[in-house]
Amino acid sequence: MPTAGYVHVLDPYYASITLLITIGYQLAFFAVAWTFKFDKVTDFAGGTNFFFLALFTLLCGGINHPNDARSIIASIFVMVWALRLSGFLLFRILKSGSDSRFDDKRDNFFKFLGFWVFQMVWVWTVSLPLTFLNSPEVQRYAQPSFGAPSDIAGVVLWAVGFLIEALADQTKYTYKKKNPKHFCDYGIWGWSRHPNYFGEIVLWWGIWSLCLAPAIRGDISGRAVAALWVAIVSPVFITALLFGISGLPLQEKPAQKKQAEGDDPDAYIDYLDRTSIFFPVPPALYRPLPRFIKRSIMLDFPFYQYDGLRRESLPHRNSNQSRHDDRR
Repeated sequence: MPTAGYVHVLDPYYASITLLITIGYQLAFFAVAWTFKFDKVTDFAGGTNFFFLALFTLLCGGINHPNDARSIIASIFVMVWALRLSGFLLFRILKSGSDSRFDDKRDNFFKFLGFWVFQMVWVWTVSLPLTFLNSPEVQRYAQPSFGAPSDIAGVVLWAVGFLIEALADQTKYTYKKKNPKHFCDYGIWGWSRHPNYFGEIVLWWGIWSLCLAPAIRGDISGRAVAALWVAIVSPVFITALLFGISGLPLQEKPAQKKQAEGDDPDAYIDYLDRTSIFFPVPPALYRPLPRFIKRSIMLDFPFYQYDGLRRESLPHRNSNQSRHDDRR
């Protein structure tokens, strides 16, 4: 049954208005960053953009309805995540002073702009489950009561992902302050080489699950149902992004190359042998896994590997190390 209490802005899905807000918000920060060659606000702009989209769609469409707990909880989850991440990244960049990702872009207008355009796509696309949940197209129908299996699954996934990502960020930051020249293998980083990515992917699958109940159990139909299912593009996008573009591909090989040229590459090879690339797994369970399991099910694909880190390629390798070499 249709209900009232929402604000219609441009289209019934809030897709257009959230896209315009995102473009305007990112271009404003880009203008500051380009004018002053100032890259300390880039990640802050991305995180806070999520916050304002969640707040805007909640206030315009996601509250003042019967059974609006789902919209409120999902919106708060996104805002809490956005504030924590953007605050942490701003604090970190202010302490470090610069962001090496922009060393080859800072003085090139189109390369630098390209990063901000991609950030627009990232923010808008990943926000879609919440955008659609709070939109008039969905909220004009009576919403099912909070507590559906997809709600519970969403809350659990978000909580697990959020806690792991926050713990990973804080652990590595604290560790690197005390050990700036050593790779972090402490705490959760001893179970996963990228626990922050694991946490972020898991929490966005949780947000999508949390937003899905009206399509599964609610009194909605047609395009509203389709929109909530199509919003799966959000967790799929963040998963593909971190596995194929800006996450593991930019972290794994450079880190392995750096360690291969360092003072103790064998220690890093041992770290790779015992530590999962993605899923948090105790080293005692991960180390003995066959190589083909690590390269497939455990997602440590061959294209993430730096060939120069093979034990046999290291100039100081001695003969008694060979029997331990099950990495390649």
